[in-house]
Amino acid sequence: MKIAYQGIAGSYSESCAKKNYPNAETIPCRTFQDAFELAKNDSNIKAIIPEQNQLIGSINIETLILKYRLNILAEHFFPINHNLLVIPGTKIDDIKDVYSHTAALSQVNSFIRKHKIKENVMADTAGSAAYISSLKDKTKAAIASKLSSEIYGLEILKSDIQDDKENFTRFLVFQKNISQPEFKKNEKYITSFIFKLKNKPAALFQSLTGMSLRQVDMTKLHSFPEKGTFSSYYFFCEVQGHISDDKVEGALKDLEIHCSEFQLLGVFTQDSFRKK
Repeated sequence: MKIAYQGIAGSYSESCAKKNYPNAETIPCRTFQDAFELAKNDSNIKAIIPEQNQLIGSINIETLILKYRLNILAEHFFPINHNLLVIPGTKIDDIKDVYSHTAALSQVNSFIRKHKIKENVMADTAGSAAYISSLKDKTKAAIASKLSSEIYGLEILKSDIQDDKENFTRFLVFQKNISQPEFKKNEKYITSFIFKLKNKPAALFQSLTGMSLRQVDMTKLHSFPEKGTFSSYYFFCEVQGHISDDKVEGALKDLEIHCSEFQLLGVFTQDSFRKK
């Protein structure tokens, strides 16, 4: 198996891929779009993409989901544990500057303020680790993953320094080929789809009535504008259950009546994180 991800070696995306698919070959990509493109053009390559973070919210990949319309194979909730990476032998009082992605820096704000370290924004966490490794300067540090420390020969001076100790990112795995697990009543599933409503009053309210009547639990509803307009919107939606379950199938048929466009993106087993 080959898995494409955004970033360079040591990123949290690659860390998630290696944890869940330890035998897979990982392929770094410059952008999310590059990862989607590889998965679209090669059925042997999957793309692992962050979709939402517990603290900062949506990663805003919905337009790419719409553009490529790949099958969602799986979801994985991965803990984002930020570490202070330094040149071996560095002490905390040596550090004057810290480098990382803006989201990572914002999530370790208390630690940075406590130690009076100057923040420096970089494109990604793993890139900041590679940069520190190349400088060989004990006054500079990076905020990045454990995997980054191993790849770039850095020491973890402080681990788990994020302000909120529970910090998970949800990753989705996309592939070209359509597949879904066989429906089993004792298993829990997510059905994912996108839709665009017909232009009529109260369309969204009417479209979701079937889910309420059939007691189908919605886990996500995210709107985003159609390209080139502010008056037409798509919705990225997920519900609990398998499309082969009568109540889910019925609810989606009710929804489609009110849609000008509807596409199933995938059915997959719920990550065990949802049981917490």
